[in-house]
Amino acid sequence: MTTRTDQVPAVAALADLIVRFGANVQPDQIVAISSEPGKEPLAREVAAAAYRRGAKFVDLAVFDIHLKRARALHASPDTLEFVPPWYGERERALGEHRAAIVAFTGPVDPDVMNGVDPELAGRDMLPRVKEAVEVVNQRTTNWTVAPCPTAGWAKLVHPDLEPEEALTRLWEEVAHVCRLDMADPVSAWEERLEQLTGVAGRLDALHLTSVRFEGPGTDLDIGLLPSSRWLCATLSTVDGIVHAPNIPTEEVFATPDPERVDGVVAATKPLFVSGALITGLRVRFEGGRAVEIDADQGADVLRTLSRRDAGASRLGEVALVDRESRIGSLGTVFFDTLLDENAASHIALGDGLDFGVEDEADRDRINRSALHVDFMIGSDDVAVTGVRHDGSDVPLLRDGAWQL
Repeated sequence: MTTRTDQVPAVAALADLIVRFGANVQPDQIVAISSEPGKEPLAREVAAAAYRRGAKFVDLAVFDIHLKRARALHASPDTLEFVPPWYGERERALGEHRAAIVAFTGPVDPDVMNGVDPELAGRDMLPRVKEAVEVVNQRTTNWTVAPCPTAGWAKLVHPDLEPEEALTRLWEEVAHVCRLDMADPVSAWEERLEQLTGVAGRLDALHLTSVRFEGPGTDLDIGLLPSSRWLCATLSTVDGIVHAPNIPTEEVFATPDPERVDGVVAATKPLFVSGALITGLRVRFEGGRAVEIDADQGADVLRTLSRRDAGASRLGEVALVDRESRIGSLGTVFFDTLLDENAASHIALGDGLDFGVEDEADRDRINRSALHVDFMIGSDDVAVTGVRHDGSDVPLLRDGAWQL
C-alpha cells in the first residue's frame, strides 16, 4: 500500500494517539501489534512511537484474509474450527508478560469472501481466538483497537469517489472521529471520557433492572444482573495502567443477564463478521437465547457462529450511544464495527465482560462464549427506556438524545 504525503501526518498522529492514550504503552513493555497486509504504514508508525515511548520490543502478527478464503474454499469442512494451539498460547503469554496490545480494524478487501459458502465462513473465527477474551477479563494487558484506512475499505465506504479521493476522504473522517484535528488529541479524549463517565454514573444511580428498545422492527427487553454497572471504554489493568480499549469510543455499556432477553430487534447498520457482510439483520430472542436469525444478506454466517457454543446465542453486552457523537453526526456508514458501534446503541452476542459486574455471585451468571459479535440496533427512531426495580420507566434516549 502506498501512503500519500497528505495522509502521512494523520498516520503519525493516529499512531501517537494509539500508543500514548489508547494502549498507554509503558517503558520496558512488550508491544504486540495485530495487523493485515495493506496496513503497514500505520503498523510501522505505531512501532516507532512505541519505541520512542520506551518499549522493550514490538512484535507484529499479520493475518491475511485471503488465506481465510483459501481455507474456506479448499480445506476439509471438519477442520475449519481448528485453531493452532500456539495462537492461544501467544495470547496467554502476552498476559503473563503484561504486554501492551494494539489491533487495527477496517476491511482491507471487503469482497474477499464473496462466493464462499456462508456456513463454512462462519465456522472459522480467526483471527479471533477465545484466549483473547480470557486475557481481557484477567485485565493483565493494556490494549486498544483503532481504525486503519486502506484503499479497499475506502472504496466500500465511498464507492462514488475515485480511489485516491475515497482514501483521502476516509482518512479525513477517521482523523475527525479520532479527534486528531484537535490541538491536543489526548486531552480532548480525556475530556470526552470524563463526560461519558458522568453518563455512566447517572445510569448507575438509576439502579435499573432492565433496558427496553422500541422502534421500527424492534421491541426488545434486556435484563441486567443485580450488580451490573455502566462503564465507558476506559479500563485499568491489575497493575493500574489506565488505557482506552477503543479509539474512537462514544459508548457506555453494561453486562446483561444472559437469561433475561426477550423480543425482536432489527439491526440499524450493516456489519462484517468473519469477512462476510451482513445486512438487514433481524433477531428474535426468547428466554435470553437468539432463536431466529434472519437477514437480507449473510444470515447463515451469524447463524453458524451462534451455534459455536452454548453462550454464542446469548448476549454479553448492551451499549448505549447518543447521536451527538462525532461518528454519529457524520452520518457515514463505515462497514466497520469499531466505528459503527460508536455511532449507535448496540448489543453483542457472546462473551460478557467480568469488570461490568461488581458481585462475585453475579459474575458466575455472566455469559461465556468464544464469540463476541457486536451489532448496531440504535438510531434516532429507536427509543431506549430504563426500567427500575419498582417497575417504573425512565426515558434514557429519545430521538438519539440523552434524557438523563
